[in-house]
Amino acid sequence: MKAIIDLVSFINSYVWGLPMIVLLIGTGIWLTLGTRFVQVRQFCHAWRLTLRGAFRKDVTEQVPGDITPFQALMTAISATVGNGNIAGVATAIAAGGPGAAFWMWLTGLVGMATKYAEAMLGVKYREERTDGTMAGGSMYFLKNGLRIPWLGWLFALFGAIAALGIGNMVQANSVALVFRTELGVPDWITGIVLAVLTWMVIIGGIKRIGSVAEVLVPVMCVVYFLGGMIIILLKITKVPAAFALIFKSAFTGHAAVGGFAGAVVRETMRKGVSRGIFSNEAGLGTASIAHAAAQTRDPVRQGNIAMLGVFIDTIIINTITTLSIVLTGAFFAEVIVGGKVQGLTSTALTAHAFSEVLGPLGGWIVAFGSVTFGYSTLLAWSYYGLKCTDYIFGVRVSLPYRWVWCFVIFIGAYFSKDLAGIKLIWGIADILNGAMAIPNLVGLLGMSMLLFRETLAYTGSSSSEG
Repeated sequence: MKAIIDLVSFINSYVWGLPMIVLLIGTGIWLTLGTRFVQVRQFCHAWRLTLRGAFRKDVTEQVPGDITPFQALMTAISATVGNGNIAGVATAIAAGGPGAAFWMWLTGLVGMATKYAEAMLGVKYREERTDGTMAGGSMYFLKNGLRIPWLGWLFALFGAIAALGIGNMVQANSVALVFRTELGVPDWITGIVLAVLTWMVIIGGIKRIGSVAEVLVPVMCVVYFLGGMIIILLKITKVPAAFALIFKSAFTGHAAVGGFAGAVVRETMRKGVSRGIFSNEAGLGTASIAHAAAQTRDPVRQGNIAMLGVFIDTIIINTITTLSIVLTGAFFAEVIVGGKVQGLTSTALTAHAFSEVLGPLGGWIVAFGSVTFGYSTLLAWSYYGLKCTDYIFGVRVSLPYRWVWCFVIFIGAYFSKDLAGIKLIWGIADILNGAMAIPNLVGLLGMSMLLFRETLAYTGSSSSEG
C-alpha cells in the first residue's frame, strides 16, 4: 500500500504542479478581465435571478430544458458542496497549513468567472435528443463550438472515470468515516444505506435529482452555516488573529507543530488550489453538464446563475470550515494510530473542531453536513458520470452505469477504516481532477473571444434594466 501511495503522491505533485496552478488561475484571470469582472458587475443581478427561481417566479414553461434554472443551480451546488468542504478543506489545512485557505479563496474568486464561462458555453452548444431531453457540457462545446471532437471525447472519458473518485468513493469514504468516529456506525452499514438511498433517486434521472436537490441543498447549507457561525461568534475576539495566521502562512509556509506536518509555500499553494478546485469544481467543466439541462433560452443568463455556486461553496461554506479549524486550533490535535502519534485529517479534523466548542452537538452537525453534503454529491455526480458515459457509449450503458455507481459507493465507505486508504483515495481523485481540467480549460481559452462578445452584449442590457 505504501508503494502505491508514494506513486500516487509523486504523480499528484506533477499534475498539480506549477503549470496546472498557472493554467487554472491564469484562465480565471483571463476570463475575469475579458468579461470585465462579470463576477463583480453581475453579482447582484445573479442573486436576483436565483431568488426569483427559488420562489417560483421564474417562468420556464414552453422553454427547452429538463429542469428549472434554480434546480440546475442546486444540482450543481449539490455536486460542489460535498465532503470537499468538510474533509477536503481539513485535509488541505492538515497538509498545507492554514495558508491553504487563502489559495482556496483566490481560486474561488477567479473561479466564479470560470464557472460562468463553463455554464454559458455548456448551454449554448447543448443538443436536444430525440426524446426531448437535453445533453450538454464541456464535451459538447469542445465538439460543436471549438470543433475538436477528440478533445470532447477525452473530457468525457476522464469525467466518467473521475466521477467514480471525486463524486463517489471520496464522498462515501468521508460519510462512513464521520459516522464511525462520531456515531459508532459500522462502515458496511453506511455503505449499504447510502447505496440504496442513491439508487432510489438516480433511477428517476435528472428531473428527480433536481427535485431532491432544490429541497436538500438549502437545508444542508443553512444548518452547517449556522453551526459554524456559532463557533465564529463565540471565538470572535480571535478572528483577526486567525485571518492574520492564514495570510501569513499563505506566503511563508508553516512550521511543524504537534501532529501538524509543516509545509513550505509551494505545498501550501498546491494544496489550497487543488482542494479549492476539488471543492468548487471551477475549471473542471462538470457544472456545465447540470446547467445544460436548465430550461432557458439564454446561455449568458444561466452563466450568471451558475457562478453563484462557486461563491456559496468556496467563499461561504469553505470559510466556515477553515475558521472553525483555525479558531479552535484543531489542526494541532493528535491521535494514536497503531502506536504512532498522527495529526487529525479529513472529516475527523473538522468534527474535532466543531466538538471543541459545541460538544456532542458539534459532532452531530458535522455528521449531518457530511452525510447530506456527501449524499447530494453522490446524486449530482452520478448524473455527470452518466452523461459522460452516454457521450462515449450511448444510452445503452445508462442502467449498468447506475448499478456500478451504487456498488462503488459501498467500496468507498469500506475504505474509511484506515488513514492510508483515505490518503490514497484523495490522491487519485486529485489526479483525475487535473486530467479533466486540461481539455476543459483548452476549450474555454479557445472560445473566450466569443464568450466575451456575448457576455458584454448581455451585461449591457441587464444593467440598463436595473
